[in-house]
Formats: sequence, C-alpha cells, structure tokens
Amino acid sequence: MKAALRAQVIETPSWGYGNSGTRFKVFAEPGVPRDPFEKLDDAAQVHAATGAAPVVSLHIPWDAVGDYEALARHAKERGLRLGAVNANVFQDDAYRLGSVAHPDPKVRRQAVDHLLACVDIMDATGSRDLKLWFADGTNYPGQDDITGRQDRLAEALAEVYARLGDQQRILLEYKLFEPSFYTTDLPDWGTSYAHCLALGERAQVVVDTGHHAPGTNIEFIVAFLLRQGKLGGFDFNSRFYADDDLMAGAADPFQLFRILHEVAKNGGFAAETGVAFLLDQCHNIEGKIPAVIRSVMNVQEATAKALLVDLDALRAAQSAGDVLGANAVLMDAYNTDVRPLLAEVREEQGLDPDPLAAYRASGHQERIVAERVGGTQAGWGA
Repeated sequence: MKAALRAQVIETPSWGYGNSGTRFKVFAEPGVPRDPFEKLDDAAQVHAATGAAPVVSLHIPWDAVGDYEALARHAKERGLRLGAVNANVFQDDAYRLGSVAHPDPKVRRQAVDHLLACVDIMDATGSRDLKLWFADGTNYPGQDDITGRQDRLAEALAEVYARLGDQQRILLEYKLFEPSFYTTDLPDWGTSYAHCLALGERAQVVVDTGHHAPGTNIEFIVAFLLRQGKLGGFDFNSRFYADDDLMAGAADPFQLFRILHEVAKNGGFAAETGVAFLLDQCHNIEGKIPAVIRSVMNVQEATAKALLVDLDALRAAQSAGDVLGANAVLMDAYNTDVRPLLAEVREEQGLDPDPLAAYRASGHQERIVAERVGGTQAGWGA
C-alpha cells in the first residue's frame, strides 16, 4: 500500500496557478505567475511539498511560448515534466456557433489547425496526451442539424487522430451543458466513448467529476470505461451545482473515495493502464498554491482509503448476498483516518509530514509577492 501511494502521480493544471475562477469576477492575487515559466515554478512547490505532483498540464494559447523545448527544459530543471496539452477552441470570436462542428468550413479549418498545432507542441514537449473539450452546441431548436454536427466533429477528430505519434493519444472530454443550452455536441460519456471507439485504441475518455447531471453515478461510468479499456483519465474537482471547479473532494469526499475504489479494484492504478489523474480547478478566493496542495492531499487521502478496502471480504459478502456486510467493508475503509499513514509515507520520502506547513515554511509565497511585480498576471478575465 505504501508503495502504491509513493508511486501515485497527480497532474496539476497550469491554469490553477493563475487568476481564474467564477464567471462574474476574477479576483487578482499578489505574486501570481506572469508567464508559463513562473507557473512551473509554482507547480514545483506543490511537488516539493507533496512528492506526488511531478506533471503539469498546459493550456494553449494560455501557455503559448516561443520555445516549447525551453519550457520542457525549465520543467525538468525543477523536477517536473509537461503533461497533457489542452486545446482551446472556445474563446475566439469565430467560435460563436462552434468550432469543429461549426457550419462554416472556414471556422472548422481554423479549429482543426489549432488542434494540429497542439500536437506539434506535444512533439516539442514530450507530452503524451492531447486533451480535447469542445464548447460546441446549439441554443435553439432548429439552429443547426444535430447529426450533421456529429459528422463534422467525427471528421475533425479523425484528422487529428491521424496526426498523432505512436505514443500519443487523444483524451476526449464531455460536458452535460455550458455554454450551449439546447444541445451539446459532446454531452456525456456515451457520446465521447462512441467517438473514441470509432477513432481507435489511442483515443480514450476523460471523466471530469463536475460534468454530470445531479445524481449521476460517476463510479459506474469509471468502472464501465475501465472494463472496456477506454478510461484515459480524470479531471478532478468538486461541484455543488455544475462544473464548479473547486478543490478535489471539497463537496463530496465520499464520492471521490467511491470513484477511486473502482479504480483500485479494477487495476486502474497500474502504470500500464495509462489512466491520468489530473486536477482541473480554478482558485478565485483561496490561495492558489495552497489550494492545489490541498487538492493533491485530498486525492491522496481518498486513494489511501480506496487501497484499504478488504477486497476478499467484500467479494465474500457480495457472493453471500450480505448487503449490509458488503457495505460495511466499504464504510470501514472510508471511515479510517489515513492521515497518519500518509504522514509516515511522506517522512519516509524525506518530506515534511504536513505539506501545507512545509509550503508555508518555504517562504515561497512571500518571495513571489515581492518579486513578481510588473508585467501582466496570468489568468482569464470575467
């Protein structure tokens, strides 16, 4: 169990270190990074404190630089590597009616060219994953042809898939709604799964824990996709209403445990499965680096509890039809305080047992507030 916890890799989002958050106002924080290099400096602090976050996702064009090989070297110098490249085909004015599913072929070409450029960036950074989320959809009945939009989406995905290198893959995200209200072109895991099946083995579904209707059993989706070999990764966050992008485990830590129980039980932590454990969060009113650290800790705690489940006892109770006994096995693991265990694991790695205390003691926050003066802070406005 300790070996599994030491081996766990949690990928943090570059945009989580910038000014971002709610749709009505973004509150600036002193010391926020001004470029992708400084984002990596902050990500290195998360990894130094937790020992579990050596990978950083990029978002293009938010993290566009002139020399991506230099960015990869900067990451390596700080004990990091660059992870998923997230494409952005939702912010340009041209995408008012969609991107790869837009009715205008010129706009579709613009969107696909951006996706292909992201693969070029993957080549330069050594990234494995191209993570795709599309805001495409419609607001009104009759606005566009539903099946025609699916055809356009499939055509674009096929072109990008053909461009991938042998060790690269597409992670295809889905979202129930937002910003479109009548139809969304990738609204659920089934639609994403169908497109991934059509593309091939190097296209897999990414599950964002905030992108579902209330009451959706996310752990069922996870178990099904693992069974089919089509779970590519997670975007961990927390939601109270819809895609709230808060710290992982903040709203429903029991749900996070249930999800990771399915991952553990079905071999999803094994390196050969390739499941990526990513955070997708925006921190608006809380400190950014401490919030990412707390999210990593929450995922670690849920993972430790999932690894504590006595699978032999669980299967015996299930086979005997012992409903309460089977549930009790899960609850015993969930109710176990794993914080002392994780503190012990960190100490064995030469880390402070309390990652947040380690960050506070590092003086990094005070340094960046004093040094990062001038320039434009990274982030997006609202």
